[in-house]
Parts: sequence; C-alpha cells; structure tokens
Amino acid sequence: MNINQSLAQRDLAVLWHPCTQMHDHETLPMIPIKKGRGVWLEDFEGNRYLDAVSSWWVNLFGHANSHINAALKDQLDHLEHVIFAGFTHESAIKLAEKLVEVTPIGLTRCFYADNGSAAVEVALKMSFHYWRNQGRPAKTKFITLENSYHGETLGALAVGNVPLYKETYAPLLMDVITVPGPDCYHREVGESWAEYSIRRFELMEQTLQQHADTVSAVIIEPLVQCAGSMRMYDAVYLKLLREACDKYQVHLIADEVAVGFGRTGTLFACEQAAITPDFMCLSKGLTGGYLPLSAVMTTDVMYQAFYDDYVKLSAFLHSHSYTGNALACRAGVATLEIFQQQGIIEKNRSLIQTMTKVAARFHDHPHVAEVRQTGMILAIEMVKNKATREPYPWQERRGIKVYQYALSKGVLLRPLGNVVYFMPPYIITEEELILLAEVAWQGIQHAVKA
Repeated sequence: MNINQSLAQRDLAVLWHPCTQMHDHETLPMIPIKKGRGVWLEDFEGNRYLDAVSSWWVNLFGHANSHINAALKDQLDHLEHVIFAGFTHESAIKLAEKLVEVTPIGLTRCFYADNGSAAVEVALKMSFHYWRNQGRPAKTKFITLENSYHGETLGALAVGNVPLYKETYAPLLMDVITVPGPDCYHREVGESWAEYSIRRFELMEQTLQQHADTVSAVIIEPLVQCAGSMRMYDAVYLKLLREACDKYQVHLIADEVAVGFGRTGTLFACEQAAITPDFMCLSKGLTGGYLPLSAVMTTDVMYQAFYDDYVKLSAFLHSHSYTGNALACRAGVATLEIFQQQGIIEKNRSLIQTMTKVAARFHDHPHVAEVRQTGMILAIEMVKNKATREPYPWQERRGIKVYQYALSKGVLLRPLGNVVYFMPPYIITEEELILLAEVAWQGIQHAVKA
C-alpha cells in the first residue's frame, strides 16, 4: 500500500467530506495532497493536478503564493487572534480601509464574519433589523431568484433556490418569495442577453410592487449564478433592480462571495452596472484562498440606524468567536496588495481572451448546448440533444465521468451536474489553459459515449 492509499484509508475511517456522497469513495479514490505550488497540486506519489476550479473558487494567485506567505509569517510572529469585541488590531483595520476603498462608492462600513454563508446571514439579519429599528416591523420577507444559491446555513439556504441543496431541509426554512430569474440560457433564438434580462426583469418589478410593504430585501448573485450551473445574465438586470429597490424602499443584497475579486472581469460584478448595493457579501477570494474570512460591506445609513444608547436595545449583536481573525485579515490585506501592485484586472483581460479562444471548439460539439463566459468564468453545458437542448438524466452523472477522466490526465475539473466549467487562479498560463481545454474536450468525449 502506497502513501496515497494509506492516507485515503485513514481519511475514510474518520472523516465526512462536504458536498459528497461518501459511498462514492468505495470506487472513486480519495486523493491526498502533499503540497501545492502555483496552479498545481501534488499528491504523495508525485502525481500533479492542475487546479482548474481554484479549490472551490477561493484561490486567486496560486498555491503557496510568496507574497501572502510572507505576510502570514510576519503576522504569526505578532498576533494570531484577539477577541474582536472591545479590542481591535491593525490588520483588521487595514483590510477594512482597503475594502472601503475598492468596493462600490458608499460602502463605508465593514462587518467581519467567518465564511460566505455567515456573511449572507449577517446581511439578512441587518436588513430585517434595520427596518425594525426604523419602526417598520412588517418588512420581514426576502425576495430571491430561482436557481440561486447563497450558502448552507439555514437562513442562507432559505434564500437559495437550488433544489438539490434545499428540498431536504425545507421544513426548517423561513418562507421567501422566489422570482423567475434572468438566466440567459433560456433566451429565445436571436435574443440578446440584455434583451432577455430586461424582459425577465418585468417579473421582479411586479413582485416588488405587490409585496413592497412586507419585503425587507432582495438578494442576488450579480451576473453569475455559480452553484446554479454557472448560469449567467446581463448587467442591465442589476441596474434595473437597483432602481426598483430604491423606488419600493427595499434593500438590495449583492452576494459577491463567488463572483467578487475579479472573477467577472471587474473587481466586483456590481461595477459592471455602476451600482452600489445596500449590502455586499464577500468571502472566498478575500484571503486569496488561504483562510476562512468574510465581510459584509454596507452603508453609513445602515450603520447609523443601529447607533444609539445601549438601553434602546437597537445594537446589532451578531458575533463569531473568530471575528476579525488577525491571520485571515492579514492574508486579505496581502491579497488586495497583489491586485493593486500587479494590475491584476488589466492582466486578466488577456487571460479572458485566451479562455474564449481555447473554448471556441466546444461551440460545435454535438453534445454541447452552450458555451458561456463572464470574465474569468467559463461554462460548457453538456446535453443529450443539442437541437432540443434535452438534458442528460441527472442519474447518469455524466459530469462525474468528466471529473474522473480529467484526474487521470492531471487536471482537477469538478463539474456542476452536466456543466463543465473553468474558474482557474489568475496566474494560469496560456499553455496551461490549452491543456485544460484539451483535457475537458477529451473528458466530454468520454462522458457522452452511450
């Protein structure tokens, strides 16, 4: 038995992994990773894997990044963590200052949490609590889009709409208002993304008009519904939504946990509609893929609604033990330094073009219904029938066949159902993108065999 096999065996004896049917590992070997460098992961037997999904969308600048490593080593020698109630530290302050600087204008307050789901919970509670403090306690409902995903804790799960994650726990969840979305996969032949997104917004407008008195906020993933099969839509939808939320006095929560920090081609997706949400939820890439941390950016108007004498009981008392963790905040500072010092958004424009080029051949594949791309996110949707877009039955698990094939060729691709996607670290080279596309092509060829 080699080291990989030994570690996999030990793992299966004690661990329970996320988003996994553990029974699969009776036939699909667990892969223990010894080290990472750049876009590559290496196991204990020397096998290497190109991390095409940024280790679940978190890694921006490669594994073992020298700049982030150095920052963490320095931070570790001074402070690892301190209670964040009544105390503070320089890394938390500096990161918040940088986030205020780079997020859309008007987002002047930063509330730290531990992960993306926690950030969504914070935003939901803040929105509800704001209206309560304003003497409008009837505003308790949330509007969400179909096919949306906002996390796994109960509040975040409630405002999501992907049945695979939500249906089992439905009896535990608060009721929300779900609006048909602007997912451009469903547009008519010849209809542009913008035209379809505008047409679909009419349904949101009607819902806001009908329920404004009882709705606290609309929550949305700007531009890309990542866990919802990487479905995409036009920025005009965000612009119209911001205007409507203002009109009907409803908060707008932008969940940029997955799409923030350059994934859509701009630092934040909301920039493409030139809007400022009332809340912006950030995590994943916030620390460059190093440590769990999230932040909810909001406005001074929101902050002032909670600012009063203690006896008024209007304070926002949400807390996490590791709020503002010094190591995580220092990693976040280092991550934003890389963006600012190395012109990453500008550099990524070339990578975006290369991704488009290497994926061009998939448009004509007989079992690919659509190739779609927003910035550094590219998705390839496999179907049983290209003409009718009839999907493969989910029970056939065609995506996992792509996953297994890709691993055998040294590439980590983890499809969402029948959707193969590329979301690589920003340091990937043109040669590595060509390799990624070739392995994906061969993986799809393998998966679609009868």
